[in-house]
Amino acid sequence: MSSLPPLSPEQLVKPRHFELRIAAIFAFLFIPQGLHLPYFPLWLELKDFGPEQIAVILSAPMFLRVFTTPLITAFADRAKDRANVLIVLAAATLTLSCGYFLEPSYVLVLGISLALSVVWTPHSPLADSLALSGVRRFGSNYTSMRVWGSISFLCANLAGGVVLGWSGAAIVPLLMAVSLAIGLAASLFAPRLGRPRLASPLSASGMRGAGSALLDRRFLLLAGGAGLIVASHAFFYGFVSIYWKSLGLSDTLIGLLWASGVIAEVFIFATFTRVFGRRSAAALLMIAGLFAILRWLVFPVVWPVGAGVLGFFVVQAMHAFSTGIVIIGVQKLIAEAVPEERTGAAQGIAYFANGIFMALFTLLSGPLYDRFGAGGFFVMAVVAAGGAGLVLLARLSAASGHPQSSASGGETRDPR
Repeated sequence: MSSLPPLSPEQLVKPRHFELRIAAIFAFLFIPQGLHLPYFPLWLELKDFGPEQIAVILSAPMFLRVFTTPLITAFADRAKDRANVLIVLAAATLTLSCGYFLEPSYVLVLGISLALSVVWTPHSPLADSLALSGVRRFGSNYTSMRVWGSISFLCANLAGGVVLGWSGAAIVPLLMAVSLAIGLAASLFAPRLGRPRLASPLSASGMRGAGSALLDRRFLLLAGGAGLIVASHAFFYGFVSIYWKSLGLSDTLIGLLWASGVIAEVFIFATFTRVFGRRSAAALLMIAGLFAILRWLVFPVVWPVGAGVLGFFVVQAMHAFSTGIVIIGVQKLIAEAVPEERTGAAQGIAYFANGIFMALFTLLSGPLYDRFGAGGFFVMAVVAAGGAGLVLLARLSAASGHPQSSASGGETRDPR
């Protein structure tokens, strides 16, 4: 890890209520995501878009954001304060989302979704970057702050299902706009931390370490493996609500099913340090990959074998491992292997890997669902297996370059 200069007097000062403010940012930024992910496809179906059109509308923004998000997060590292960048992006996201109130056409909805992807996607990596600066500087616990994002996502799933059960999917654009306005208000209270610390220009080894951490073979393998594991959820995110609706499940029950997965994720966050805290990032990602394989092999047979709604709830519990462990594992990898001045860029690389794979398999999901229905989940099991394979290669790689810390997740610190 690179040699960092001492913290400046300003950086030594912990912003008032730092953990509370970061937790609030996670909470309010995840509400619109908790509405968009499960219910936006239902709105698209309501507007008579077909499976392949839905797949393009969902995937095209993902292709764009894999290029724009790393640029924006890297720019935020050099900005006067990352909080200011977050505020501007939140305001732009709210403004653009109002375009969904216009009479929807395929070109219009696709265009708005593309524009939104540029300014909306960086919210999470910027919030993560602020949180990790608190981990490094003040010893804050990452999971105790990040868990509130999952809790708000859960509440949005539940509340959205109830509202849609009452009013129908036509209300989705209004729900998104209101929740994005709340997220903008929360971003105004983001703690100001200044620029991230830069490695000392007097330390040549430190400067080399800053770049090499991001080019290390093991880091790239783990980031790629995590990206494939996350991308194996593409079919689920794009079409599971439509699939459940085709089985006759109500909007309220669909919301409950989505929420049950997030409840499991919150449980993992709450117990992570005690149960998994000493495991390496690679071990965490391997656990996530194995559970993702199992989840997608089981999911398409739940209804045919008569397991019914209860079976879906059981399979949804695996979300804790196939998704929750990935989130923590990636952040632990960055905290262990990447110096603070490159945190934003590292977040960008991780989101690039997630995004490019997610875009590819979301685009594929339309034809898969159109032809095979729930059988498309079997393809996602293969994708998850590919991710687990990359993680295994990373674990076997001799080109480590950056020794693993034994510190628990959310408590890893930079050397002072």
